[in-house]
Amino acid sequence: MKKALLVVALFPFFGSSQSLNIKKTQSGLFSLGVRSTVSTFNGGESANNGLGVGGQFRLQLADRINTEWYADYIQGNLGDYASRTDYHIGWSVMYYFTDKPNPLLKPYFVVGHCFDGTKLMDNTDRTNSVSKKSSAVQAGLGFHLNLSERMDLSFNTQYMIHLGGDVHAHYEDNHVHFEKVKGTGLEGHLLFHIGINYKIADLW
Repeated sequence: MKKALLVVALFPFFGSSQSLNIKKTQSGLFSLGVRSTVSTFNGGESANNGLGVGGQFRLQLADRINTEWYADYIQGNLGDYASRTDYHIGWSVMYYFTDKPNPLLKPYFVVGHCFDGTKLMDNTDRTNSVSKKSSAVQAGLGFHLNLSERMDLSFNTQYMIHLGGDVHAHYEDNHVHFEKVKGTGLEGHLLFHIGINYKIADLW
């Protein structure tokens, strides 16, 4: 176990020691990464904060345009009476404010789309629950902190708007009540991501 923790701790230094040969432009750069997410939920009585984990890969299309394909798993509590679980699978496009390949800070604007699933569950009665599936769009700002030619820490904040109904929980008369809300509104998630990414290769 100690050896495994040592390898994880030293991984950034291994990544920093490997140079990356870029073919002509930054188009074709392929990277893999993991991330954690903090999500602040809107939505009346069932508002809460969630914490999640996920992963992504990136494929850069031009010096200023990168794409990110991701999956997130987010969990949170609705007071002490219910829990909320969200799943996001989607993609984003990042537009960089600079075309430099490896500045210390590389800011970007990001927009994207995802398919999402949500499940609310009673903490005392696991058979009492509600779920929904929909899609969403998100937009925000972020930046890469480049640790080396291959490795970066990434930070971004995005607001996600659901393109469909939502689910809510209410606690009344010592009982948890769930409801589905139809239509599209501005309720959603304010998402904060932090991740670490490693460039594998320049594919073209």
